Amino acid sequence: MARSIIEAPSQRDIVRFSPDFGQRVLLTVDTEEEFDWDAPFSASGHSLDHIPRLAKFQQFCEGIGISPVYLIDWPVASSPLAKDILSGPLAEGKAEIGVQLHPWVNPPHDEEVNHHNSFAGNLPHELENAKFRKLLDKIRVNFGVEPMIYRAGRYGAGNETAAMLKSAGLAIDSSVRSNFDYRAAGGPDYSEHPLQPYWIEEDGTKLLELPLTTVFWGMLRKQGRFLYPKLQDWPAARSLLAKTGLLERIPLTPEGVSADEALRGIDIAIDDGLPVLVLSFHSPSLIPGSTPYVRSEDDLDRMYDWWRRIFTYLDMRGIQPTTVEQIVKSAQA
Repeated sequence: MARSIIEAPSQRDIVRFSPDFGQRVLLTVDTEEEFDWDAPFSASGHSLDHIPRLAKFQQFCEGIGISPVYLIDWPVASSPLAKDILSGPLAEGKAEIGVQLHPWVNPPHDEEVNHHNSFAGNLPHELENAKFRKLLDKIRVNFGVEPMIYRAGRYGAGNETAAMLKSAGLAIDSSVRSNFDYRAAGGPDYSEHPLQPYWIEEDGTKLLELPLTTVFWGMLRKQGRFLYPKLQDWPAARSLLAKTGLLERIPLTPEGVSADEALRGIDIAIDDGLPVLVLSFHSPSLIPGSTPYVRSEDDLDRMYDWWRRIFTYLDMRGIQPTTVEQIVKSAQA
């Protein structure tokens, strides 16, 4: 079996779920501080102005029957308001909490804050683990839960991340963004990783990898993994291929992806038999001006409309929502 998150697995590592699991959808929220996406990384200078809007988003999710997974980092884990808003849904089983590590804002601050070190997997393992343990303890104390799932901020897992998670008793990693290659920015390469959940095993202990869902669509989609990387430095060619219906890469997120595009991606994922569709977005998009994707209240309204269309269509196609707890139980069964 694969021994590292950043190592592409073999076909025998693919998870086989219990027969009654079928195909499901999981909504994950990268629940984090607001910061300037165009500025250098900084240990300070961030804000949490969007946190009050988590209440409306949670109510929206409950209204459509979804239990979101909030993958929270250090600033959010330290927020009394976030605790107040999420404690009720957590206690009622209407939401789940996971761990997300943004190393530049997470103590201990023993590294130089820079682009390379923004990928936690690039840090010395002792430091990556120290930051993770502090965050995990903060979540346990402030939210009174035992997280089961982890995502590295910027998808920045490393060679030792799986061992770190298994030693802490976590069941799932969701750092892999299949069909993306972050090597040019100093991060990992997930271009050859499958969309299906798979096992990572070391010393007899299993960790379930749950990749975010990104599919290729178009007449050339079967050649997507071969063709798309070759167009890395030719965005005009990528745009032309998408416009002509030949090849398009579609991540399942409202951030930069239209509802029509996402629906095409969902059809591909369902028809290919993907057992879990993993959707995601960044929580600062809940307040205009905090991410490049939501600049106005109208943009925010369009994002909520995006969710309505997506989950209505998923329900129409028989794809039911799931939770981290259900995924773990079904995979172990």
